[in-house]
Amino acid sequence: MPYQVAINSFNVKEWVTLNLNPRDIESDLLQKGLDEDLIIEVLKEYKRQCNAKKQFKGFVLMAIGAFIGFLSCVLTLTEAFPQWYGFILYGLTFIGVTIAFIGLYFVFE
Repeated sequence: MPYQVAINSFNVKEWVTLNLNPRDIESDLLQKGLDEDLIIEVLKEYKRQCNAKKQFKGFVLMAIGAFIGFLSCVLTLTEAFPQWYGFILYGLTFIGVTIAFIGLYFVFE
């Protein structure tokens, strides 16, 4: 009779920080004697936390991109640095939009 090992969120968070492969986690849990239903639930929780980590990174990147775009808009409208007008208008806008789209990729992946 397999023994039950309590899997708490601390173990799952530890696996996420170690970036383990789900197959390795599954084989480790099978060696510990967990039943298939519990392993499936643990793997679902692991994947959910991995996706939450990616989404957080995506939201941070989107916020940075939005801030750079806003800064570009304000600096373009005020013409605070006339010699840098082209770079601010086109360069910073391009950088802000690119970072925001990278963030969108992480959110919707």
